[in-house]
Amino acid sequence: MLNRIVLSALALVFSTTGHAMGVEDDPLLAMVKLDKLEVHENSDGPNPWSWKADAWLGRDLNKLWLKTEGEYHDGETEELELQLLYSRAIAPFWDLQIGARRDLKPEPERDWLVVGFNGLAPYLFEVDAALFIGEEERLAARLDAEYEYMFTQRLVLIPEMEANLYSKDDAQRGIGQGLADLTLGLRLAYEIRREFAPYLGYSWTGLYGDTADYAEASGGDSSSGAWVAGFKAWF
Repeated sequence: MLNRIVLSALALVFSTTGHAMGVEDDPLLAMVKLDKLEVHENSDGPNPWSWKADAWLGRDLNKLWLKTEGEYHDGETEELELQLLYSRAIAPFWDLQIGARRDLKPEPERDWLVVGFNGLAPYLFEVDAALFIGEEERLAARLDAEYEYMFTQRLVLIPEMEANLYSKDDAQRGIGQGLADLTLGLRLAYEIRREFAPYLGYSWTGLYGDTADYAEASGGDSSSGAWVAGFKAWF
């Protein structure tokens, strides 16, 4: 199934646009964006690292996206997610995205089909919302929203929110039905160049329902917060 998705997406991305002037009217472009690469302050042991990044290749209307996010702690990758998506512009500033997601860590692995929207909401909120359809009648949903407030041409305050919901318990991965987790972050970035900005901030995550119960049963906490330092970049 994944191979068919990839081949179909590539065919659409590299197809000609049919414009009278040829491909020069709609060139093939690419972009890599590291939304965050950061270390979290941890007084109880080694500081964990986390990342969130995406890359796309395509033309004005059709693109192929790769998204990844995860966490690395104490010499091990504790969380790792990959998404491969075909993206189609459906309105100014909005794309419809379909494809596949694989959760590689923690084990066991989970595969999902993805249907989502990515774009700019009113007041310039960056929104990434998706529905995930998994095996054994599993459903999940994610809403990720971010805003950039410019204090100056270089100093930027970035509030962010991410929420994940699941239709049923997944005890093997420590996930409960309903709202599983909510992450709120606030980061202050300084754009040394438009393409590179180090930042400092604070990130808080709360777990809910059975997800919180699973975490506490394994010796974890139902909520946690940490100061973070990192950078964001694009090219």
